Amino acid sequence: MRIAFFDTHRFDRTAFEAANAAFGHALTWFEPRLTSQTVGLAAGFPAVCSFVNDRLDGPCLQALAAGGTRLVALRSAGFNHVDLEAAGRLGLAVVRVPEYSPQAVAEHTAALVLALNRKVHRAYARVREWNFSLDGLVGFDLHGRTVALVGLGRIGRATARIFHGFSCRLLAVDPQLSEGDAKALGVEPVTLEDALARADIVSLHVPLTPATRHLIDAAALARMKPGAMLINTGRGALIDSHALLDALKSGHLGAAGLDVYEEEEGIFFQDLSGQVLQDDVLARLLTFPNVLVTAHQGFLTREALDAIARTTLESVTRFERGEPPGVTEVRAEQVLPR
Repeated sequence: MRIAFFDTHRFDRTAFEAANAAFGHALTWFEPRLTSQTVGLAAGFPAVCSFVNDRLDGPCLQALAAGGTRLVALRSAGFNHVDLEAAGRLGLAVVRVPEYSPQAVAEHTAALVLALNRKVHRAYARVREWNFSLDGLVGFDLHGRTVALVGLGRIGRATARIFHGFSCRLLAVDPQLSEGDAKALGVEPVTLEDALARADIVSLHVPLTPATRHLIDAAALARMKPGAMLINTGRGALIDSHALLDALKSGHLGAAGLDVYEEEEGIFFQDLSGQVLQDDVLARLLTFPNVLVTAHQGFLTREALDAIARTTLESVTRFERGEPPGVTEVRAEQVLPR
């Protein structure tokens, strides 16, 4: 099939062109994000491949269908940027990559915790200016600390195994977690309120849905243990950014590690080094010495990119042959696998 790729980067092309040697699809690359303003580029392509910061709302999907597109392939696990009800009405099939490398995101979660705790980002900046002082760089032992994992899907479970290696006590917030799974993972099932009150580190691993939007709001932040650390490698809008800013300014929240941000669209994945950052909340967050922001790179390993490319192209091939899409399909009415 002819596939139009949007919001593409060098790492996308490298992974997909290598994987496509086994499939033989015709790949066309576009740098702009896929939105209702750029959708004209997709005219005549039976398939488009979208990334997390594209905006596939009703008008965009309607234009895709009018231009002959029949398949939307998301090279991501997340799908909150797609109007699935509109896609269903228009007869557009939507597939995603439900799993690529849980370890990639879990390991990035641990990297954020370690860097924030041991002030690695601050130490790195200091020594490059010949400042070898240790003042202000005191951390704590992870051994024996309490880590709350909000969401025990594939990534949450991989994260649990990592923090077990540090001999942490693990709390799990997930109503779908069975007693047997909790025992096997060595986690204690608790409510979100209990987890926030007890944990030294809270890490978010749930999808973004209407129920989880701003799951961590001002009230939730107030319930957290003073000086605790908050990590988000899930979706940006799980955290109310304004409330996060207030909690950091007051000193109640000890540190925050963010690989995602609720207003990252149009910012992350771009080089804005020659411009003035227009997002005042993000600009303020970047001034805090106890905040570490990475630009949605948790997935960015060779293994994950290879899996994303292979799974996406396999889904396109099944669609082309008229075969059932299987677990990669996303529909508005279905209960999605975790």
